[in-house]
Amino acid sequence: MRTKEFLNRLDHDRVVAAIRRAEAKSSGQIRIYVQRGELADDALEHAQQKFTKLGMHKTTERNGILIFVAPRARKFAVIGDEGVHAKCGTEFWDQLVEGMGVHFSAEHFTDAIVDAIDEAGSLLARYFPKTSATENELPDDVVEG
Repeated sequence: MRTKEFLNRLDHDRVVAAIRRAEAKSSGQIRIYVQRGELADDALEHAQQKFTKLGMHKTTERNGILIFVAPRARKFAVIGDEGVHAKCGTEFWDQLVEGMGVHFSAEHFTDAIVDAIDEAGSLLARYFPKTSATENELPDDVVEG
């Protein structure tokens, strides 16, 4: 699927609202990155590169999560910084990706992303609860590149 079509079908307002809802309960940071064009390599490798490029490794508690989607290649990945990964382990990421895959197969793109944000937000709220000193360290919008 062309990236433009994917972006047109994605309910940006619902995605951003889900990010804000998740971050309202946590000090964690969630971002969505949509890759334009082809992607021949592994989505996880590209997600790791984008994670760094977006400065997500610079959050105070190392608790950023990136949902990376490459619509044209029909690939996606979810990664979390070291603080998050230390709390949840590989099994959490595998389950999150599996759930997204079901939605993506049915072309329910917004549901895939919003459900992943909600699950990630619950994890972040459990291990990184919001405090009075918590601030939004990263933008909540969908990033395209």
